[in-house]
Amino acid sequence: MAGYVQDRWFKEEKTSDGKTVRVKTDRHGIGMRYRARYFGPDGSEKSESFPDRQKGRAEKWLTRIEADMDAGSYIDPKAARITFGEYAEKYLGGLTGDPVSQEVVRRRIRLHAVPHMRTRPMGSFKPEHVRAWLNKLQLTVPNGTYRRAIYDSVSALFNAAVDDKVLKANPCHAQSVKAPVPEYRLIVPWTEERVVAVRAGLPARYAATVDAGGGCGLRQGEVFGLAKDNVDFDTGWVHVRQQIKRVGGALVFAPPKRGKLRDAPLSPVVGAGLQEHMERFPPVPVTLPWKTPDGPLVTFKLIFTSGVGKAIWRSYFDDSVWKPALAHAGVIPPRAPGEKRYAAAPDDGMHALRHFYASVVLEAGGSIKALSVYLGHSDPGFTLKIYTHLLPSSEEKARAAVSSVFQRIHPLELPAAA
Repeated sequence: MAGYVQDRWFKEEKTSDGKTVRVKTDRHGIGMRYRARYFGPDGSEKSESFPDRQKGRAEKWLTRIEADMDAGSYIDPKAARITFGEYAEKYLGGLTGDPVSQEVVRRRIRLHAVPHMRTRPMGSFKPEHVRAWLNKLQLTVPNGTYRRAIYDSVSALFNAAVDDKVLKANPCHAQSVKAPVPEYRLIVPWTEERVVAVRAGLPARYAATVDAGGGCGLRQGEVFGLAKDNVDFDTGWVHVRQQIKRVGGALVFAPPKRGKLRDAPLSPVVGAGLQEHMERFPPVPVTLPWKTPDGPLVTFKLIFTSGVGKAIWRSYFDDSVWKPALAHAGVIPPRAPGEKRYAAAPDDGMHALRHFYASVVLEAGGSIKALSVYLGHSDPGFTLKIYTHLLPSSEEKARAAVSSVFQRIHPLELPAAA
C-alpha cells in the first residue's frame, strides 16, 4: 500500500510492565477519525481525512492512489480541488501567442464557461457536467459556430489541466459529449449595385475604403493599416504588410492575420481611385506600438485616417460610418427615431467586400490557388472550401471535352453551338 491509515482517536502506549495498550487521545470523538497518509512522487507527505466507521474507505482510497502511481496517472488530491474559476484564471494568465487571439479565448471562457462552472473542483469534472453546460450554452448562444468556438476553448483548458496534473482526463473527449456543430452557410456575395450603393453612402473621407476592400481583397484591419508605401502604382501591386488591431483596449500595428505577408494585384481603376483619395485626403503619419500596447513604436503614413488624422477605431467605423452607409443602400433599415443603434448586420460588415472581391476574381476565371495568395489564406484548400460554390459552372466544358474524345468511337452529329 502507498501509505497507512492513522486512527487519530486512539494511540498505543506501553504500560509499566511492558505491554502495549490502546488509549484514547485528546481528539477522541472530535472531528474526522481516520487520516490516510502517503508520500507523493515529489517526496512530500499527502493526506486525506475520513470519519468514524470508514476505515475501509480510507484503505480503498490509498489503494487507488497506489494504482494511479503505478499507472502514471496520479493526481494530487489537493491540486484537483482547485475550482474551475481559479484554474481558468491561471490558464488564461499563461496564454501565449497572438494577443488578439488571447483576448478572444479569455472572452469566451470568462463570459460563457466560468459563470456556469466556477465553483466545481477541477478533479470532480465528469462528462455529465460538460453535457449540462452545453445544454445551458445552447440557450444563451444560439449560433452553432460560435458555440463550437467556445467549446473548443474550454476543451483546450481541460487539456491543459490534464497536462498540469489537476485532472485525469478531458471530459470533453468522452463519447457521450457531442461538440456543437458549426453552422456553415454558403456565402452570397454582394452585387455590383450594392457595392456601388454602399460606397455612395459613405462620407468622402471613407469612400475609397470600398476600393481597397472590394478591389484588393483586404481585411478591414488591413484597410485601416494601409500605408502610402504599401501601394506601388507603377507595377500594379498592393503590398499587405501590416494591419491595425485592438489589443487590451489600445490600437496597435501588427502583421496581417497569421503573419502572412502578401501582395495583391492592383487594378488600374482601383489605383486611380486610391490616388484620387490621397490627393483629396493626403496620407498622415500615424505612430502606434507594434503588436502589443507596450511594444516598440512604429510610424506609417496611413492612407485612411479619422477626421483628426488618427488611426481608425473599428467600433467607431462600424457603428457611425459603415452602418449608415448600409442603411443608405437599403441593406438594413434606417435607424428609428430615438434609437441609438442601427439594426445588426452580421453578414454585411466590411468583410463582405472580401467576398465580393473573391467572387469577381473567380467569375473572371482566376484560379483558387492565386485567389488564396491574394486573400492571405492559409492554403488553397481553405479558399476552395469557402468559395467553391462561386466557381463558374464547368459542366458544358466537361461535356464538350468528353465528346471530343468519344466522337471517334460513337460518331454523332452534334448540335451546332448557339
